[in-house]
Amino acid sequence: MTALHREHIVMKLMRWGGGLLAAACCLAAAAESLVYEHSTVVPPPPVREFRGAWVATVNNTVWPSRKGLSTAEQQIELIAILDRAVQLRLNAIIFQVRPACDAFYASRFEPWSEYLTGTMGKPPQPFYDPLAFGIEAAHRRGLELHAWFNPYRALHPSAQSPIASNHVSRARPELVRKYGSYLWLDPGEKDVPEYSLSVVLDVVRRYDVDGVQFDDYFYPDAAQNGPVKNLPFPDDWSWKRFGAGGILNRDDWRRENVNRFIERTYQTIKAAKPWVKFGVSPFGIWRPGVPSSIDAHALDAYGKRYADSRKWLRNGWLDYFAPQLYWPIEPPEHSFPVLLKWWKEQNARDRHLWPGLYSAQAGIRWPPTEIVNQIRTTRRQPGATGHIHYSMKSLLSDSALAKLLEKEVYTQPALVPASPWLSTNVPGRPSIFISGLKSGNLRLGCGPADESQVWLWVIQTRSAGEWKTEIVPGRTITRVLGDFHPDVIAVTLVDRFGNASRPVVFKKTK
Repeated sequence: MTALHREHIVMKLMRWGGGLLAAACCLAAAAESLVYEHSTVVPPPPVREFRGAWVATVNNTVWPSRKGLSTAEQQIELIAILDRAVQLRLNAIIFQVRPACDAFYASRFEPWSEYLTGTMGKPPQPFYDPLAFGIEAAHRRGLELHAWFNPYRALHPSAQSPIASNHVSRARPELVRKYGSYLWLDPGEKDVPEYSLSVVLDVVRRYDVDGVQFDDYFYPDAAQNGPVKNLPFPDDWSWKRFGAGGILNRDDWRRENVNRFIERTYQTIKAAKPWVKFGVSPFGIWRPGVPSSIDAHALDAYGKRYADSRKWLRNGWLDYFAPQLYWPIEPPEHSFPVLLKWWKEQNARDRHLWPGLYSAQAGIRWPPTEIVNQIRTTRRQPGATGHIHYSMKSLLSDSALAKLLEKEVYTQPALVPASPWLSTNVPGRPSIFISGLKSGNLRLGCGPADESQVWLWVIQTRSAGEWKTEIVPGRTITRVLGDFHPDVIAVTLVDRFGNASRPVVFKKTK
């Protein structure tokens, strides 16, 4: 039996499970010189930090770069985005799949977005599903992909093509209100939360997304209407039928419409797939003058967008909270660290706090070092465990910011922090074997105790006293080390909740 034949048998046995894997290890050990043996060495815990970036699709902000690209061109651009994320050692992409009651996937409810083909309702040709394609490509690279929805916007002013017959403004016009240059779903209509929730749940059930995120738009405000100022939202009809005469005034009724929708969305996602994280990225200031050093004339998202984001965080109606802290560190009226600390103090349920950073302004409004310092500030703030860049476009070029991130901030890969309120079940220790010892061409074989548990592998190696970490997609069952012969090798399995197994450790004996 040749060495190549033996290794082929070992790999086959490994795929069949832990019991046969032990036999495979014995076969390999009998045939080759023993160099590594199990060890009690404890590797350092891998870095835990959410490192995300938004990929906006509305008006072709990030992807695709323009309407009407061919399928091949769209896919090449999306792959370039994901490869760049890996190069920078990010670990998540927030992908806008529903900009305005349209879809970047094969929706059962809404038309294809015109930002893909130039015509609302027209699918890509040759056909492909961008969300399915993006998920598969992201997971192949060990990246999470979160589906980003705007829950209420129905039509953006940049839309130019004829409105498709299955768009909500034509199929369910009673749910839609014209507001300045926008169309908007009326959150006060009883069927609106049902409609938007069905859209979200359709994606959660049919696609292997890692998260769902809502952005900062709920009820629209005057800032979204260009020259139109102080325009009241036209919800008289829904208020008269569903709100007037109740115990809530109109403003509180509007907020409660949004509150119930946020709570139901969280509960519904968890009932369908508990591991899918739900996050919201609201305006970074809850109310003007809160805390006291913050500008008293800032946008009042609580009073204008009817978004009581502090309540959602305090009640734990989400898994992660990403306030858009789009201000620098120094000016006290919009101080990044002051706002971050305040949000941490509101986080009674210890949900993930991952602030949004205005990276697009690096080199424009402030130097690239501002974003680097904001990341370092976030790392020093107890209770804040990550951040999200707006947007990925600012990281695609070989910019000064990208260089700083790669060389000074993201020097090691990082795991997404675990979510202990979702699951604390520790995965079983994986079965690991080393082959190629006789030839010196080392290979690691990784077999999970339970295939349903595996999401990522963490491979840590120690040479000359220094540890190096590599995070590998769960589908990878072999890793070639070649002529790299570290003193210690440790392998850990990570599940979809972010829980890590105990590591399996080998130490070189000769």
